[in-house]
This record gives sequence, C-alpha cells and structure tokens, in this order.
Amino acid sequence: MDVLNNTDIKIMTPGPTQVADNVYRARSLRTTNPDLDPAFYDFYRDTCHLFGKLIHTKNACFILGGEGILGLEAACASLTEPGDRVLVIDNGIFGKGFADFVSMYQGDPVTWSLDYHNPLAPEVLRDYLEKDHAFKYATLVHSDTPSGLLNPVEALCPILKEYGILTVVDSVTGMFADELDVDRAQIDIVCGGSQKALSAPPGLTLVAVSEDAFTAMHQRKEPIRSFYANLLTFETYYEDQWFPYTMPVSDIMGLRQALENVASDPEHLKRHAVIAAATRKALTDAGLTLYLESGFASSVTVFYVPEGMKAQDILDTMVKEHHIMIAGCFDVLAGKVIRIGHMGNNANEADMTVTLAALDKTLQSLGFTGKADMAEGFTSYMNAHK
Repeated sequence: MDVLNNTDIKIMTPGPTQVADNVYRARSLRTTNPDLDPAFYDFYRDTCHLFGKLIHTKNACFILGGEGILGLEAACASLTEPGDRVLVIDNGIFGKGFADFVSMYQGDPVTWSLDYHNPLAPEVLRDYLEKDHAFKYATLVHSDTPSGLLNPVEALCPILKEYGILTVVDSVTGMFADELDVDRAQIDIVCGGSQKALSAPPGLTLVAVSEDAFTAMHQRKEPIRSFYANLLTFETYYEDQWFPYTMPVSDIMGLRQALENVASDPEHLKRHAVIAAATRKALTDAGLTLYLESGFASSVTVFYVPEGMKAQDILDTMVKEHHIMIAGCFDVLAGKVIRIGHMGNNANEADMTVTLAALDKTLQSLGFTGKADMAEGFTSYMNAHK
C-alpha cells in the first residue's frame, strides 16, 4: 500500500501516464445508474462523438469497459471466422501479438515479419500485396509502445483497402500523441486506450468502427464467439437504450474530462512532437543509442541500455534515488532498452527536464560518462523551438 499511496513518485512511463487533477475530480462526482438513466445514454453518446471528432471520423464510436487490449481482441473476435486468412503486419511486439487473437478465434494468421527498427514503407506493402492479397482483414500498429515506432497508417491503410482488405489498427499509444485522421486513412476499426496520451486512468478502450466493418460482422456465417469482446452488441445501444454490460460510469466521467482537456489544447500535438525531438537529441548528444533508426513516435523514446549495465539497476536507481519511474521492456527487448514516456500529461518541459537530469545522474552513478548534460541539451532544444 505504501507504493499505491506514494504521491512522490513521478510516473514518466509509456503508459499509464500522469493523470490531471480535473480528471480525478470528475471521477469522484456523484453518479447515476448507467443502465437505467436516459441521461447517461446521452452523456455516453456525446462523449463518443467528442472522441470521434478528435480522431477525425464519422464512424461509429464506442467506449468499452476494459483496458486497451480489449479493443484489439474485440476487433479480431468480431471479424474473424474459422479459416479466415488475416495479414498480421509484424514490425513491433504489439504488431506480432495480433496473431494470438486471430488464432484464438480460429482464424489463419499470416504473420509478415519486418524490421523492428523502421516503419513499414507504403511501396513495400504494395509489392507484398501484388503477390498475395487474399486476406479478410489486416492488422497493424500505429505506434508500437515497446519500440517507439510510428507506422504511416494514412499511407498504408488506403493501399490495403484498394485490395478489399479491411484494416484493424492499434493506436492505443498513437492517438492524441501523433496525428490520426481515421477517415482520411480509411481505417475500419481503430482502437485506443484511456491511459496513454489521454492521461486518464487505465481501464477503458475507445474504438471507432466503419460501416464496412459492421457489414462484415453482419455477413458472418457463424455468430461471434464472444459476448464481452463482441462489437455488434454496441451497435444499437442508443436506439435500444441498452448496454451489454453495466458501464463503468465514474471512469467514463473521467474520460470525458480528459477528452475535453485535449480538445481545449490547440498545441497538444505540436507540444508532443517538440518534446519528443528534444528528448531524442538530448539522449544522443549524451552518447546514448536510440533503438530506432527512423519512424519515431512522439509518445515514447527508447534507448539501449549502456554496455555493462543492467536495465533493472537503472530503473531501481531512478525510483529510489530520484523518485521517478521510467520503464524497461519485455519480450524480445527485455533487459535491452529503457523507455521514457512523454505523452499526455507527461509531455511537459518541467517534468521532462527533471527526468533527464535524474537519468543523467543515475547513469553516471552506474559508470556511464555522458558526452553532454541531458537536461541542458533538452532545455536548449526546447528554447530554440518555441
């Protein structure tokens, strides 16, 4: 409980991120019965509409009671029938993970494994599809949290649609940190989460579903093999005044405030981009090596653990000595990299300056001699780009 109640720890991880005070206050307000009160159906609908406006889509939008992974599974559960070939674009850990959901619902995942250090180029995708395009849908990640990679979904998804392939995009870390225009990108199902660049507490999935995706669901030969991960159960919630399960009303009230925070900040995306660029320059000037070669997201920066050090020692020292939590990684990157989350409420100059100063001291204490002061380099870049 000491850890849970420790407000001295600054959370600079790639999600969950630091939550704004007005979001906490919104979650603490007195609530109604979300199953029975018509006013809540209006509130939920209006919140979904605001979400859709911010990601530039006229598609149907929904809020699901579950962390962002629920949206990824629900997309696959709702589209996949036994034997369906699904193109799984794997240029990151979460991209690869879609294959598990496809298999779970008895689809046939065709995993296309690519370079994890660079985004997928549109011409490479087109060349691949010219040879094989017999897929019901394709999955891809907009922004891969483990590596910090950003795929150009606005260029990739229209190519897939040219071949009649539906698209499922994981933008849990991407949306609200990097630009996302869902309708221009022709994305059929896009999934987001509350705990990343929105800076609401974890626990909610945000999803937008196209008419083409709903048509595919209605044309299934077999029923969707899930209840909780079934997007069709939300399709007519407002007309029916019925949710498939009780909505987490306090969480949604907090989410609404978080969406309004983004809507009221015209510099939101620009701030993310500048802070990300300043962070990368500060790290590389100090002599650290970034994991990526290109395609950097504005949400998280990932660098290799310096030779001779252990990732856990860096993380532990940051918390114990400087009261700042950053992150390591998992899967193929376990123990190899460190991740700094600068999205949502983390994307501010003051917190990033303190974090980089602490990282500098931590690495020095563990034997790394930097070529430049990280905090000073960060501040210099920020001042030059204001």
